Amino acid sequence: EFPPTIETITHFAEVKDGECVFPFRYKNQTFYDCIKFKARHKWCSLNETYEGYWKYCTAEDFAKCVFPFWYRRMIYWECTEDGDAFGVKWCSLTKNFNRDKIWKYCD
Repeated sequence: EFPPTIETITHFAEVKDGECVFPFRYKNQTFYDCIKFKARHKWCSLNETYEGYWKYCTAEDFAKCVFPFWYRRMIYWECTEDGDAFGVKWCSLTKNFNRDKIWKYCD
């Protein structure tokens, strides 16, 4: 018996002038923002499905809020504290928070 095939991905050197693509798929998961997965710093994929092309994220690369977005029964045009137990403003990273539940805290 041969050993089962192992998923092998070629990782190329960082592409410093590349553009992050959100969302991107990596190891059968979908990511909507820069991730810190087996790395010292947060990074992103330069393709919709990670193909080895990546870069470390700078402040400009992190996912942006999507406005307007739908939350509960309202449409929001800016960050909101609604639903946050600590009263911290947040936003959705997709147009439909009710369905996708993808979010981040606002700066």
